[in-house]
Amino acid sequence: MRPVSATLTPQELDLMRIVWRKRHATVRDVYETLLERRKIAYTTVMTMMRVLERKGYVKATRVDRADVYRPTRPESQVLRSMVREFVDRVFGGSTQPLLAHLIEDRKLSSREIEEIERLIRESE
Repeated sequence: MRPVSATLTPQELDLMRIVWRKRHATVRDVYETLLERRKIAYTTVMTMMRVLERKGYVKATRVDRADVYRPTRPESQVLRSMVREFVDRVFGGSTQPLLAHLIEDRKLSSREIEEIERLIRESE
């Protein structure tokens, strides 16, 4: 069995977005929300929620006969950590190549470039 990664997979992030939005959710809540978009097995959702708990992203509390999951960290903190890990892994920790890549490949609009410039000025 391979070791548990601290980084969220795309599927785990999908589940976490549901939990963050709802603030607390049972496996059934997450399952029914996912079913609106795609077919998935209930047992898959149950397994993934347990993985998220092992990774420390959610905490389960028993209410009646169901586990209610709550996020342990705010969404912004988790996303910031994921972006930092991505930049470290892919760009050796440097944000400049990432920004250059986004500007060159994504064809950012003038409005998006202005927003990035504003954010840079505010961070200085």
